[in-house]
Amino acid sequence: MRFKFEAIDIFSGCGGVSCGLTLAGFKVKAAVEIEDSAVDTYLGYPSLSKVNVLRGVPKGDICNLSGEAILKAAGIKKDDIYLFAGCPPCQNFSRQNPENKNKSLAERKLLLFEFLRVIEEILPPFILMENVPGIKTEYNKVILDEFLDRLKKQYVVVEGILNSADYGVPQIRKRFVLHAVRKDIYDELMADSYSFQLPKPTHDKAEKHGLKRWKTVREAIGDLPTIKAGEAYPDDGEIHNHKCEKLSPKNILRMQIIRQNGGSRTGLPDDLVLECHKKKDENGNVFSGHKDVYGIMDADKPSPTMTGGCLRYSKGRYGHYEQDRGISIREAARLQTFPDNFIFSDSLTAAALQIGNAVPIDLVKASGAVIKLAMYIIKAKRSKNKKLVETHTRS
Repeated sequence: MRFKFEAIDIFSGCGGVSCGLTLAGFKVKAAVEIEDSAVDTYLGYPSLSKVNVLRGVPKGDICNLSGEAILKAAGIKKDDIYLFAGCPPCQNFSRQNPENKNKSLAERKLLLFEFLRVIEEILPPFILMENVPGIKTEYNKVILDEFLDRLKKQYVVVEGILNSADYGVPQIRKRFVLHAVRKDIYDELMADSYSFQLPKPTHDKAEKHGLKRWKTVREAIGDLPTIKAGEAYPDDGEIHNHKCEKLSPKNILRMQIIRQNGGSRTGLPDDLVLECHKKKDENGNVFSGHKDVYGIMDADKPSPTMTGGCLRYSKGRYGHYEQDRGISIREAARLQTFPDNFIFSDSLTAAALQIGNAVPIDLVKASGAVIKLAMYIIKAKRSKNKKLVETHTRS
């Protein structure tokens, strides 16, 4: 029996969640995103090209939107069975963000609670939310507790911190993942003995419990053509965005030495150590900064977390494991499990932000598969009951 599985994506960014849901078998009917450049990338992916995206200011600003307006944009009725997904911007939940020191609690929780406001207005049957793991820290406890307390009045909620590498993503990236189902829908699922939960891991670092081994950087990007720092591989219709930043001769020398010494810049000779990494504190201890910057990826492990600076060699362990350059746009996209026909801007800065801010596609796909099965059970049961009623009425 064939059913439609429809979804709405809030704070959709360049389309990571929508892409993952599409690959899981959903049709995304509407999205909301305030950044126009991200929407351009979103609509450039063939499977998302016809999504009705409420974009820019004011149309893409959730603070200006009612739940009813979002449903209307999606062509979804309030009593339909659909998925409401969203990844409220995570910057407000990071202690590493210096701007948060000057923000009030109300400012930091604003967009998360706008997401909740829309949920409370339309009461979608299923919810998927993802965010940074830091949302569960003591620093954000008051915010998350209030959010969950209000959500649990109408929903059964399962949530936790998941490692993307456990779901086939060639990257160590932990995410807070929340699945919620409206209580009346949950009761229907329970009647069929269905356990509503988070996705089960498919991969493991040590291949325990019959799971597959974690995917590696080499497996993800090893087949891409060789390029030099500052070069772009010509778009041949199959390989897009294979472009990386230009490096100075001194940084290329640093990279070569670092690669020979295990991938960490701690092996650099003193004359190649940056001055900012030689500074001492008041006790005379050297403050060397984040150890991963100017680092080289290990080819046979998952990559480090892709961030908004992932295309800058100086921003993390983003050096290629063999070639004297930082990773390219396409390589970063593959480490996030974006399909190769998902095309980004050729601007390294714009592409890095969009890729780094996205949820890994295969992690979303795993959540989507779990929720889709629950939706199928509900749709199949209601379809069967409807046919029984129609048969009884005719007789």
